Formats: sequence, structure tokens, C-alpha cells
Amino acid sequence: MTADNREAVYKELLPQLKALLEGESRPLPCMANICAIIKENFGFFWVGFYIVDGDELVLGPFQGPVACMNIGKGRGVCGAARERKETVIVPDVEEFPGHIACNPLSRSEIVVPLMDGEEVVAVLDIDSSHLDDFSPTDARYLSEMVSMPFVSNIKALYP
Repeated sequence: MTADNREAVYKELLPQLKALLEGESRPLPCMANICAIIKENFGFFWVGFYIVDGDELVLGPFQGPVACMNIGKGRGVCGAARERKETVIVPDVEEFPGHIACNPLSRSEIVVPLMDGEEVVAVLDIDSSHLDDFSPTDARYLSEMVSMPFVSNIKALYP
């Protein structure tokens, strides 16, 4: 899928996603449907959420093969996105210092933090089996997908 095609898909999906999630404040069903929509429409290798629980990121809803269940503070791409409070795009995971290799088929990765004010409450982690599969276009649209009202209730999952 070309970058232009991908952007067109995002533009089509955003209003559908907003309509689907409208009025739903519980985070788990929202996160599960976001994973399904992304996985179904883009075919990425793995799509999922990790939720902040103290110093750890704990596996949340996802689509794809089994995954690491806990990620320590600052570890891997997910930990980097949490610490930096910004999206991290990794064109080749083998070149990222401290990358956590849950599955050798993962070749590139994007991690988008879910912010509640100034606080990261979860991250959206997407792995591709292709090198250099993510761009600023992905970052922009994925950030919009995860900036829905349900985010303010994520902290209640791990009080």
C-alpha cells in the first residue's frame, strides 16, 4: 500500500471510528475495536495496547500473535515512547537499542502514546513484518485515532 493509499484509508476510517466509539467511555472495548480496525484495514503484523501500571506497561487489547505481557519502565520502543511522551517510529527494529524482540517477524514499529493531559496512560504499539513501513502520515492519523474521550478512563484500569 502506497503512502497516498494509506492516507486515503485513514481519512475514510476516522469518521467511522469516531461514530463507532461515540458515547463509549469504557476503554477496553474502545481499544479492542481500534486494534481490530487497524489490523483489518492495514494488515500489520501486530497491533495492540500496553497500559501504564506504575512503572510497567501491561498488555491490553491486541490483534496478532502472543505478545510480551509486561514491559519495564523505559524498555524497548514502547518504553521510549512513554518516556519521551511522543510517537516513536523505528524503520528497522534490529537497529533500535534495547528493542524487545517478542517475535522475529517484526521488522519495523511505531508506538503512539495515549495522553491524559500531560500523562501517558497507555501506548498503541504496531509492528510490521516489512522494514521502514511507517511514516509521519501514520503517526498523525494514529495519534488522532487514540485521542478519543475514552482515554480519560484508562487510569481506572490500574488504580
